[in-house]
Amino acid sequence: MSARVEVYFTTYCGYCRRAMRLLDSKGVAYERFDVTSNPPKRTWLREVTGRRTVPQIFINGRSVGGSDEIHALDAAGRLDDMLAEEPVG
Repeated sequence: MSARVEVYFTTYCGYCRRAMRLLDSKGVAYERFDVTSNPPKRTWLREVTGRRTVPQIFINGRSVGGSDEIHALDAAGRLDDMLAEEPVG
């Protein structure tokens, strides 16, 4: 799996841990961005995703949502394909 994966999380978020456990179970290398005490980054996430919640997960620069969304992608058999895509650029 070679996609570029970014996870924006807070230290106290159970959904964040759940999402990262799924990625860990698949052997995915991902960048972690702790936004617990980073209001400017939280504001940026709201502007980019339209959501106030964490985690926010990006695959190859595209927002795919949070924990529920990546678990749904996995259940539908689509997550592995997304993770296998090469980053563009």
